[in-house]
Amino acid sequence: MFKIGLVINPYAGLGGSVGLKGSDGAEVRAEALALGAVSKIGARLQIMLAGLEQYRDRIEFVGFGGVLAGDYLASQGWHCTIIGEPLAEVTTASDTVVAAKALERYGIDLLIFVGGDGTARNVFDAVSEEQPILGLPCGVKMHSGVFAVSPQACAEVVKMLLEGKLVTLGMREVRDIDEQQLRSGRVQSKYYGELLVPEAGRFIQATKVSGREVEELVVADIAAEVIESMTDDTLYIVGPGTTPAEVMAQLGLANTLLGFDLVCDEALLASDVSERQLLQAVEAHAGDIKVVITATGGQGHLIGRGNQQLSAQVLAQLDRSALMIIATKTKVLELEGRPLRIDSSDLQIDRRYSGYYRVICGYRDYIMYQLSGD
Repeated sequence: MFKIGLVINPYAGLGGSVGLKGSDGAEVRAEALALGAVSKIGARLQIMLAGLEQYRDRIEFVGFGGVLAGDYLASQGWHCTIIGEPLAEVTTASDTVVAAKALERYGIDLLIFVGGDGTARNVFDAVSEEQPILGLPCGVKMHSGVFAVSPQACAEVVKMLLEGKLVTLGMREVRDIDEQQLRSGRVQSKYYGELLVPEAGRFIQATKVSGREVEELVVADIAAEVIESMTDDTLYIVGPGTTPAEVMAQLGLANTLLGFDLVCDEALLASDVSERQLLQAVEAHAGDIKVVITATGGQGHLIGRGNQQLSAQVLAQLDRSALMIIATKTKVLELEGRPLRIDSSDLQIDRRYSGYYRVICGYRDYIMYQLSGD
């Protein structure tokens, strides 16, 4: 199932139709309602859900109850897994932050928030840069780069992910305009940060020869991205394959092409380790752990083919966030929409690790792709 976390700002856009230049703050919302403002959230959410109707059996919505998600989905006939409730009857920005944090902890594949720039700021305050998000535009001010262009476009992005299309992940700006300044006729857009957003654009490769990736250059870029993201006191379990081998080569370390090597602080701790040695290393390490892994063979097997040392017992000691998946876009395209595979010989582990992941495809180049144990 594709897990979509949904966070709704029930007051988003109220001020727009009555000329209030925004909806931030209780006083402005009260004024907007007094002037006859009517929320358009239900109608815009309905458009998005209509675009996803044929995929209903493949989507699980997760959210908070009431106006933060549950009530709206129920009114459209969609089930929502409720993991919390609003802090009070009248919700505030704090509800958005609390809900978004809880949804990321729950383990969603994509967070869709319904609102404008103010809601985007709240989401930015709540989630990590690893969590893919997408804004369903409903606000008055939408200067941030995190929104789909329309509710239909929001549905299209989700459909592309479900169909195994190449969907690039990119860091997009969160911006907001001071509403008081805007009402005085001054537009002052402020940069707050960036969020990870699936971009349903064309597949564009930076390095081409006759329209194809140059494998060696792309693999080198992937390795450079992995190395730049490495952090101190993190144990890196580097798996088999030519792409992980390039990571080791750029680090200047000996590599086991068909096995697992252990690296920490850019130093080689052990080579060609067994399942037992992996278990011992994982249990002994007090810091973070990452598994640098790529698909082997033409069927897209990520786990369970040629890397059995990374067993169900080892995976049970880790979590999904440990996987650092690397692959060229050419290799992913060869799957023709089929998901990457996990076959650990433990159905519970396979289900636990199934879902959508960020895949490193180059330097600062990512896509979102499915890993499945079905």
